[in-house]
Amino acid sequence: MHQMFVVCAGNEKNRFDRDYYADTHLALALKCWKPYGLISAEAFFPATNRSGWLSIGVYTFESQQDVIRALESKETGRVMADVPHFTDASTVIRSHFMPF
Repeated sequence: MHQMFVVCAGNEKNRFDRDYYADTHLALALKCWKPYGLISAEAFFPATNRSGWLSIGVYTFESQQDVIRALESKETGRVMADVPHFTDASTVIRSHFMPF
């Protein structure tokens, strides 16, 4: 198993629709990337608006190679084109994590 974390950085001045992100955007990512090994997609949100981030998306894939294949696929364009529907934040940081 391999996880990709997507952190949407921002503050209370940024627009961020948690419901759209959790219910619609993650479902789109699952649809687009499931053929490339995506197992699940989850959303986590800060308890306060002083954290410097708006959301963390945890995308669990079968393997690191599956993450690379998904990100290189044409479907990634659909996933990225959906971002303006839920936020105007401009910073997204991706990190990869594997179990110990």
